[in-house]
Order: sequence, then structure tokens, then C-alpha cells
Amino acid sequence: METAELLPSRRLARWHLALPLLAVLVLLLSTSATQRLDFWLHDTFIRLMPVTPPDDLAIVAIDEKSLEALGRWPWPRHRHASLIDRLDEAGAGPIALDILFTEPSENGHDDRLLAEAMERHGNVILPLHIFPGDSDMPLREFLPTARLTRAAAALGHVHAELDDDGIARTLFRRQGLGEATWPSLADAVAMQAGIQRQAPAATEQAAPYVNVRSHRVHVPFTPTGAIPRFSYIDVLKGRVPDSRLAGRTLFVGHTAAGFGDVLPTPLSGRGNPLTGVEFHANTYAAMARNRLIQPVSLWPVAATGIGIILLITLAFPRMRPTRTLLLSVGLTALPLLLSALTMRWLQLWMPPSAPAVVAALAFPLWTAERLALLTHFLNRQLDALGHERNVPTSELADTAPARLLEHLKELLGARDGWLVTEGQAVRGQSPVTTHQFQQPGKWQHEATTSRVRFHRNGAWHELGLVWPASGTDDARRAYLDRLPLHAGSAHAVIKTSRERLSRRIQRVHAAALNLAGMRRFIGTGFERMPDGVIVTDALGVIEFVNGRVADWFGTPRESLQGMPLPRLLAGSVPHTTPPSGTRNWRDAVLSVLTGGTPLTAELSLGQRTLLFHLTPFGRSPWRQPGLIANFSDITDLRERQRQYREAIDFISHDMRSPLVSQLALLDQLQRENRHAAPETLGQIARLARRSYELAEEFVQLARAEDLTEKRFYECELLTIAENAVDAVQQQAQSREIRIELEGEEDLWLQGNAELLERAVINLLTNALQYSPESTEVAVTVEKAGGYGIVAVADQGPGIAPEDQPLVFQRFRRQQNQEMGAPHGAGLGLAFVQTVAERHGGTVDLVSTEGRGATFRLYLPLEP
Repeated sequence: METAELLPSRRLARWHLALPLLAVLVLLLSTSATQRLDFWLHDTFIRLMPVTPPDDLAIVAIDEKSLEALGRWPWPRHRHASLIDRLDEAGAGPIALDILFTEPSENGHDDRLLAEAMERHGNVILPLHIFPGDSDMPLREFLPTARLTRAAAALGHVHAELDDDGIARTLFRRQGLGEATWPSLADAVAMQAGIQRQAPAATEQAAPYVNVRSHRVHVPFTPTGAIPRFSYIDVLKGRVPDSRLAGRTLFVGHTAAGFGDVLPTPLSGRGNPLTGVEFHANTYAAMARNRLIQPVSLWPVAATGIGIILLITLAFPRMRPTRTLLLSVGLTALPLLLSALTMRWLQLWMPPSAPAVVAALAFPLWTAERLALLTHFLNRQLDALGHERNVPTSELADTAPARLLEHLKELLGARDGWLVTEGQAVRGQSPVTTHQFQQPGKWQHEATTSRVRFHRNGAWHELGLVWPASGTDDARRAYLDRLPLHAGSAHAVIKTSRERLSRRIQRVHAAALNLAGMRRFIGTGFERMPDGVIVTDALGVIEFVNGRVADWFGTPRESLQGMPLPRLLAGSVPHTTPPSGTRNWRDAVLSVLTGGTPLTAELSLGQRTLLFHLTPFGRSPWRQPGLIANFSDITDLRERQRQYREAIDFISHDMRSPLVSQLALLDQLQRENRHAAPETLGQIARLARRSYELAEEFVQLARAEDLTEKRFYECELLTIAENAVDAVQQQAQSREIRIELEGEEDLWLQGNAELLERAVINLLTNALQYSPESTEVAVTVEKAGGYGIVAVADQGPGIAPEDQPLVFQRFRRQQNQEMGAPHGAGLGLAFVQTVAERHGGTVDLVSTEGRGATFRLYLPLEP
């Protein structure tokens, strides 16, 4: 079964298939790796498509019979003149005299007789040869003698090309030094016979000593013996009737074994090679039948291979293995068929081996790729399942006895313990050497010990716990009695196969069992969670719900599954309103689905208060994300908050009001000077004021802790600092302390200006309290990065390094200042830190003992 998780790997596998095939194609085309195979296919096609020679073609053979009758070679040239005259009398057509006459004869009279016979016939073609005169000499063109050249109707080169395997398959229709001047002998004969007007034109030029060749063609051959052959001596003696010679195009040359040039060909091979005259006669026959084969360039072959690769890449991933095999076989045969058809009907030779080899390699490569992909996927899944084993789903019976002992000691608070395996002490020492156990797996409890004997992993174990002197309670003993430790004395032995596939099957089976256990573990965990959990699909429809939600909402689980979440929130929850910024629960759920931003709200469900948290839930890369909703019961928390607020209200009203009245009365008594000494009244006033300040600090800290962004608004930082300085100016003047304020304007932020101002006042108050008289307190407001900084620096005694980490804690004061400065509650700096954190900022301290202290308040500014 396919899954979306496999799709990226499958697309990648296509490239894994295409790239190696393309690399193989490039390698084959750029090297001669498949050359021998191409030669074999070429020769096979040639043998299957022989050329029928024209009726007017024949060979006059200088054979063994002629050599025996006329003597050894070379013969005098007047004898060749006699042959030409005989053929002229018989009415023969063009005569290709495939004999080299590059040197004058010893008897000049013979050259004249041969030239005159050639001129009488008027259609005799002579060969030329290009080769070096000596081994260390450059190439030369060896033409017939000047007299014979003038008498010849045409000249043609007699060079055939041998491929790397030594077989003659091709020739160049033009060849020469410096320029491809000379046509092949067959081309020269064809022009004289009127088959073609002229040989292909020469196109290249080079240095005079460079052999320039052009217009290479492949020669298809006639069947052996298909071209008529007459013995030289029989023609010369008139034994061949004129009717058999009249009008024929004749090639005269050596055919005797071991004599003259011989060329292995696709038809004859090395065992029965053709002579040069037979090769050129076959070339002429192919030319007359318009069957010369032109080699194609590299690009059509490459295009064929690339087309096959594209077809394979597109088709293989969509097909079954059997069909891919058939397609691979078909695509392997396609280049062969295409090459044979182009050779037969278009006279073009396209080497088919490279595309065919690529197509043949496609199936095993694709099969290997699929197996590798399958193996990779299987290993990946097995590894993933192996990692899942880290989830604690194992049974108690899987815990090692030694670890079990340590866990029980830690959980139950045992003083000590012991473990004995097969009579050998592993941990601790049993207080009793021998002990009779009534039943395996059943705990036996005594005053200060508890022990059990159980069987596991093929061995017997004794485990004991030592309690404190007072013993243990019944709850611990009942817990131990419920522990299933005994696994039985018989256990199954599972044989592991050595075969690789079987081992993987066993691993998959074990992983499946582990996954099933893990699902049970997770399912049980969700059911027993103290919170309610709901999982929805991409449409907000409930797919999973645990029992806690069903109990709280008073709705059966079967009814909840399939219900849209907005309907549950809007209809089943009394006295509930959607979060701020949304008109209804449908908009709230939709905003989480579309925007991906988690949502938190409170729900009132009868007497219960629930904290509702909704967040996107991406279950898998190929499926639309759904939602996961969590309901936490915060009824007790809200009750504690209510009590906390009541305490704040009590302190702020019931505690402060009498103190204010007391201060007013004492002020009146002090003014009227009745029944109390001024010193007493002043001391009472200071104590009352201190009580008031304590309550005020406590109230301000509570307000800061209860601060949320709902109470934020736009405010300017320098204005806040100026207001704070104005608030403490009278206190500073009473101690003759100057407050210097410098800062940047237009530093705006979202915050609560009242609490921020109070935080700066606390910093200034501390600075004034701990600064000597007639000193200076510096207040600076500046910007650094995205933060605004309010710094308050005094010239006081500073703070000891050991006290600095504690200054922001509640009810903490500098120990060295307890007796020398006004007492406080230790809540002022805690208030400053709370206000900074509620605004997303922080506060820090830089102080050197004896050199004052600097507090910096960092607040994030608006962009």
C-alpha cells in the first residue's frame, strides 16, 4: 500500500534511475566500450540485407589459373594492352584496371602499347595509392606513370578502411594529400559508367603532406559468388564469348590466394577475405543500387538514448515489475530495430548498442533501486519503531531485578535491601541465611523486613527490603502484595533465523507488537489524564475525546465524536463567551485553523472553571492539520486567587484606613500639644507611617503581579521619569540631594504608566535613602537597540557583592544597612522587577562597594 510519505522518495527514485542511465549513456558514447557489439550488429544487418549486383558488372580475375598459364607476376604491360584490346573488341564498358603502374616498365615500348590500348578503348580507369615512400618519409601520392595517367579516362584511390577489429566495412569516397582530390575507384568507375555525374565534392583542405579524407560510407556486400567472374587467361585467349563481355563494367585485379591485397569483410570474415578488386566491385554494386550507407553523427544516437531514458523514467514508476521487464526488453530491441530500418530504407547507420545497453540496464537498475528504496523504508520504519521503544511501555516483568530493588527502595523509603540470584548475593546481604518461602512471587512480611522469591529470565531471585526500626505501614505492604514479579519457571525459546529476510520479518513482527502495546499505553494515558483532551480534523469536527471531557460536559463520548467543536463550546458550556476579538466560537476556532495562533480562554461549566487551550495539531506532513484542545480544571486555583484578592482588599482598606485616621489624630494632637509629649507623638507618627508604607508596598506589589496587557496603553518614557522625579523632589530637598535628569524624548512604549512611574519612584527613593546628604542622584533616559533604559545612579555606600543577587527578592534588605538607614519591607525592588517583567523587560544592578549603585530598567519600545 502506497502512502504519501513514500512520494518524495519515489520522485527522488526517478532521478536516481535517470541519472545513472544518463551517466552510462554518456560513458558508452564517449568511449569504445560498445564498439565490438556495434560491429557485430552492423555485420549481422549487412548479412541479412545483401545487395543484388547489377547485371552489367563482372570481375576479370588474375587467378591461379592465369598465373599458371602466363607465368609469375608481374606480367609485361603489353599483355594488359592485349587484354584491353580483347575487351574493346568484345564491346566491354568501363574497365577498372586495379593494378598499380607507378613506375615505368623496363621496356618503354610496353608502356606505349598499354597507353595506346587504353586510348583506343577510351574508358579505362586506373588506381592510385597514398602511402609513405619509406618508413621515415611523409605520405606521397603514387599515381600511374605520366603516359598512362594521360591515357586513363579517370583515376581513383583504392584505400579501404579497417576498423579496430581488422574488418573492412567502410571507405572514404574522397581522399588526397592536402585536399580530398581523388574519388574512390568505385566512384570513378560509376562516373564513367554514367551511374552518377560526379563524386561528392571535396570540402576540406590541409597541408600538402596531410592525408585528407571525406565522405565516409559503409559498404553493403553482395552474396559470395553473386558477381560474375572471368579468368584473365580465358578472356585473353578468347574463351569467353563476346556476348558475355559486351556492355559490362569490368573490374580487373588479383584474386589468387596469397597474392595481392586481401580484406576481411562482414560477409567473409578473416577466414575467407575478399581481395581488393572484389571489395571495390562490391562498392560499385552498392553504388549502382543506391545502397551505400551513410554513418550518422553522435547526436541522433544520443537523442535516441535520452528519449529511451525519459520514457523509462516516466513509465517505470507507474508500472508493475512484470510490465517494466517487458518494457525494458522492448526498449532494448527498439534501437536495434530502428538501426536496421534506417540501414535498410534510409541507408543510414546508427550504432544501436549504447541506447540498447542503457535500456537493458534499466530493469535491473530499477529493480535494485526499488529494493534499495524498500530496504531503506523498512529500515527507517524499524529504526523509528526502535526509537519508540524508549517510551516506557514495558511490563514490570521486563525490569531487571537489581534495578527493581533500587526502585523499590527509593519509592518505599526502605533503609536497605538485598538481592540473591541462584544462591549468589548480588546486592546487600540477607539477614537470614536460609528461609522457607511458602509460594513463589508472594511477599512475606516480618517486623522490619519484607522478602519475596520469584523466577525470571531462567533464574531464581530472592529480593528483600529492610525497613526502619519502627517497621512499615500496611499501605506499603499492600502495595508489595499487588506487584506481579513471578514470571514462571518455564519460558518459550524463540529461535532467530539466520536468513536476512526472515530476521527482518521477525523484527517487523516484534515492532508491530511493540507498537500495539504503545498504542494501548498512550490510549490508557489519555484516558487517565487529569485534563480533558479533544482532537479535531481540519474541519473542526471532533475525532478523539477522552473520558474526562465526557464526564465534565455530561455528554456520552459517542455523541461527542463527530460533533463540530464550535457547537460543543457554544451550546454545551453555560455562561461562556468567546474570547475577545471574536464574535462567536465559530470565528475563534476558524482563526486558530487559518492563522495557526493558539487560543486560550476560560470556560464556566456549572460550578467548575476550565482553562481552555486550543492549538493547531499537525498530525502528518500529507494531511491537513487539525486542532487539539486541552481543558484544565482551575477551579481551586481561581478560588485561591479569589482569597488572595480578598486579602489584598482587606489590607488596602481595613488596614490602611485606621492607620490614616491614626495619623490624622496624632497630627492634631501634635498641633494642639495636649496630654502627650512631642517626642512621643513623633515616634507614634513614625511607626504609623511605617505601617502605612508597608501596606502600600504590599498593595503595589500585588497590583504589579496582577498586571496584564489589557491594562497597557501608549506612554512616553521620559515623561514617566520626569513625573517620578517630581514626586520625590521634596524628599530630596529635605536632605539637600540634587536630582539630575537627562534623557531622550519620544521613546514610546505600550505599558502601564502608573506602575512604571511607581517603579522609577522606588528606585529614586532607595537612592535618596542610601545617599549621603549634599550629594547627587543621576537619572538618565536613553535608547539601546529596541529598548528604552531608565538608569538611576547614586553616590551612596554601594552594595556588597554577596548581597547583590538578593536585592530583588521579597523582604530582603542590605544587611550592612539594617541599622544605618530607614527600614523598609524589602518589597520595593521586588516591585520594580515584577513591573519590568510584566512589560517584557528586565532590571539590573551595577555597584561597587563604597562607590554607589546604578539600577537600570530596560523596557521594550514600540517599533
